[in-house]
Amino acid sequence: MSTLEKILRSAESLFEHQGFEATTLRQITASAGVNLAAVNYHFGSKEALIREIFKRRLTQLNQERLVALDRLEKAAAGRPVKPAKILDAFFGTLLRIAQKDKEGGPTFLKLLGRTLTEPSEFIRVFLATEYEEVLGRYREALFKSLPDVPREEILWRFHFMLGATAYAIAGTDSLQLLAHEGLKETAQTPNQSKGRERETHQGIGTDLMEIDRLLPRLMNFLVGGLRAPLPDFETNTPQQAQVRQAALRIPSSSHTPRTPPSAIKGKG
Repeated sequence: MSTLEKILRSAESLFEHQGFEATTLRQITASAGVNLAAVNYHFGSKEALIREIFKRRLTQLNQERLVALDRLEKAAAGRPVKPAKILDAFFGTLLRIAQKDKEGGPTFLKLLGRTLTEPSEFIRVFLATEYEEVLGRYREALFKSLPDVPREEILWRFHFMLGATAYAIAGTDSLQLLAHEGLKETAQTPNQSKGRERETHQGIGTDLMEIDRLLPRLMNFLVGGLRAPLPDFETNTPQQAQVRQAALRIPSSSHTPRTPPSAIKGKG
C-alpha cells in the first residue's frame, strides 16, 4: 500500500471514530506509520486531506448515481420514472457501493453519516458543491414523477429522507439503546446454521450482511414516507386542499411497502 493510501485510510478511520475537530495530523501519521512531512507533502493541510477523502469517494458515488438515473430515464422513454426507482437509484446506490468495497466502504458510510449529522461550515460548503449536479438531476426527476405534489413538499420529503439515511448509516447506537438488551436477528452465514439468532452489538457496516439488511429496511421506510398523505395545514388555500386530496401517484416496486388504509393510495 502506498504512503498516500495509508494516510487516506488512517485518516478516514480516525475521522469516523473521533470526528474532524478531535483528530490531529500527528494521530493520523502515527496510525499510518508515516512522518508528518508526508502528510504536508501530499495534502498541505488537514482540510485538504478531508477534501481528498470525500472527493475520491463522492466522485465515484455521484457518477454511479447519475448513470443509474440516466438508465432509468432512457428506459422510461420520456415518461416519468417511478418515484420508488428514483429513490433506489439515489439512496440504494450509496449502500451498494459500500457493499462492494469490503475494506473501506462501511467505514466511509459511517463517516458520511456522521458528517451529515454533524457538519462544520467547511464541510457543508464542500458537500454542497460536490452534490450540486446530482441533487439537481434527482430533484427534477422527482418533480416530473410527482406532478400533482407541490414542489415544496417534495423538497421537504427529500430533506427528511437525506436525514433518515444519514442517521441510519452513522451507526446503530441509538437502536441499541431502544433494544436495551441488544438486537437479535435471524441470519444464515457460512458460520451459522439456518435459523440461528445472532446478537448485534456493533454499529452498522461491521459486516456485509448488515448492509444487506439495511437496504430493504431503509428503502421501505423512505418510499413509505414519500407515499404519506400531504400535511393538513390550517392555513391551506382551497387549491392546496384539493392537492391534498389527490393521491400521490407512486407505483409499487420491489422495495415498496404495502400501503396502510390510512395512507394515500398509489397506482397499481
